[in-house]
Amino acid sequence: MTSNENSQKLKNLFCTVLTHTAPGANYRGENEENRAVLQKITDGRHDYAFISSESIRNAIRETLNKLGLPCNRDRLFDEEQPAVKFKDYPDPDNYADDFFMGWLIAASDKDRKKIRKELEEKDRDPEAFSFKRDSILRMNIAVALEPYRYNTIFTQSPQDLTPKDLKSHRNTDNAQLLHRETALTAFQFPFALNLNDCNAKKEWTQTLLKAIGELNGVAGNHARNYFEMAPSSIVARLTHQLVAGYDTYGFRISENREHSLPEIVDGVLNDDYPGSEFYIGGRIVKNMDESARKNLEDKGVHLYRTPQSLLGKVGEDSFMLETSMKSS
Repeated sequence: MTSNENSQKLKNLFCTVLTHTAPGANYRGENEENRAVLQKITDGRHDYAFISSESIRNAIRETLNKLGLPCNRDRLFDEEQPAVKFKDYPDPDNYADDFFMGWLIAASDKDRKKIRKELEEKDRDPEAFSFKRDSILRMNIAVALEPYRYNTIFTQSPQDLTPKDLKSHRNTDNAQLLHRETALTAFQFPFALNLNDCNAKKEWTQTLLKAIGELNGVAGNHARNYFEMAPSSIVARLTHQLVAGYDTYGFRISENREHSLPEIVDGVLNDDYPGSEFYIGGRIVKNMDESARKNLEDKGVHLYRTPQSLLGKVGEDSFMLETSMKSS
């Protein structure tokens, strides 16, 4: 097989999710006395709030579990620090989170021999077991569209007057002034999948896309802050290329405060990109004027009014592409 034939069999999905705009304090760094500090990243002259890809991935694990897929890792919520518990050694054949997220087991030669012996006792092939595996789901941090404006909120916790015989249940005797940095913004984050890696679990992959379409509970500020990370708008590209080929943080705020994708729209209309590889969905499509929509459709772009319907269609088309390639 030539390298060109091999590259034609590669197929990849690249997506950028844009959330709804909402106020939130949903990814905190270390507190400064009583001030809860948002984590931020600097771009040019401005700071932007961000949310880590690890917190998004954790929420995806939990959403996969809620949607009925078996997961190996569970969060423990009543510990003194963030804690998890695994049901078994990593097993991508039986656990969706192991399949998509990968793993690393730091083990010495002695520990490796012990683990392989335990696997053999469980009727698992120890020679087929791997102590590390890269993540199939590739993801980057979510970055705010709006710069951080130094907004803060003050709240006050009440004085605790629990009887002294229950003092062990008391957190503090006096009322506390709580000071939280807050941002009013949408966030955007990219993710990518090599669909060849997903062939063994096509239904799981479609459920993964469904989970991203319903994503919530990301960095929820100790369950006090409700900020949905499900897409308001989304752009996806199904391609044989090994890279997205466009700015994966490409959503912009236009003069009328609506969101746009200027690079992709301009690139498709000028034939820089093959329109048939692109899927655009959500609020950005609902707000398009008729002429813009028609121009994109004439170039083969797939337009959907909801991100969830787009992700469902992409899940179907991802593996139809494989079928059509084999038949050709």
